Amino acid sequence: MSQNKKYTPYSILELASVGVDSSIHQTFENSLDLAQKAEEMGYQRFWLAEHHNMLSIASSATSVLIGYIAGGTKKIRVGSGGIMLPNHSPLIVSEQFGTLGSLYPNRIDLGLGRAPGTDQVTAHAIRSDRMQAVYKFPEEISQIQQYFSAENKRAQVRATVAEGVDVPIYVLGSSTNSAHVAAEKGLPYAFASHFAPTQLFEALNIYYNKFQPSKYLEKPYTIGCINVIAADTDEEAEDISTTLIRMMYGVMTNNMDYMQPPIKMTEELRELAANPAFQRMLKYAFIGSKETVREQTSKFLKETGVNEVMVASHIYNHEDRLKSYRIFSEIMKDLKHK
Repeated sequence: MSQNKKYTPYSILELASVGVDSSIHQTFENSLDLAQKAEEMGYQRFWLAEHHNMLSIASSATSVLIGYIAGGTKKIRVGSGGIMLPNHSPLIVSEQFGTLGSLYPNRIDLGLGRAPGTDQVTAHAIRSDRMQAVYKFPEEISQIQQYFSAENKRAQVRATVAEGVDVPIYVLGSSTNSAHVAAEKGLPYAFASHFAPTQLFEALNIYYNKFQPSKYLEKPYTIGCINVIAADTDEEAEDISTTLIRMMYGVMTNNMDYMQPPIKMTEELRELAANPAFQRMLKYAFIGSKETVREQTSKFLKETGVNEVMVASHIYNHEDRLKSYRIFSEIMKDLKHK
């Protein structure tokens, strides 16, 4: 599946993680600062997630945050990673992203997923009939495409602000189901291997083998997501990763809390990180020095053949996070010349 190419675009998936002693306002300001710095570092796009009822994640009103980030940057593409479509009306999504696409031409992406982005009780509070919408995911994507088409001006129901606006749609997935949808519709496909790597290769194979060219995309385009914590040394990165380990432990034990500051790595945390359940979820968490992360990233790109890599990070200190993304941008520029 390896692809020989000289340049792999690299992007950011932002969850707007909230630290234990930080405000929501400060979290959003940090997100904007990261996007501005990422633009300077050569990142291709800056996507914002959709999660609900989680103390540690402030990326809930995704389209609002996209407008905030796009308004504070100049050229980096900004989008959703993603809009969890069963939570929303296709018409409203079209109106929101049509508006964004008009305000920031040729800079807005619409990534669509079908997971709830939260627990089932909260998902029911968001939209009580969402399970019906889950099964209609392919049809609702088609609805959005129709609302964005110039031809829809003759329809009884219109999203007038979206008609003819160029906002590319990406299908998001963490299992094989969405791979079929993306392939059949001829749309680009982003896989959440940063937290659900188990079916990555099976999903990519389905997508490549079943891909049908469309007016949106002539040949397959894939994005693989990874976690990265890069620092000057392996030991420093390992200590910074204690924040991620404790956060993932909270997810697995249903005991979510604010993002905690890093501590010196302990044997207990090291054993926790080595737990098979952790290893399954964080198979593609690349933690270490520039050399270590470069080796892991290069291997990931060769094994998967993805067209683009998207990076997520749960790093407590903003300066540490900026440094990690700066190191990663240097890695990708180094790999470009190899």
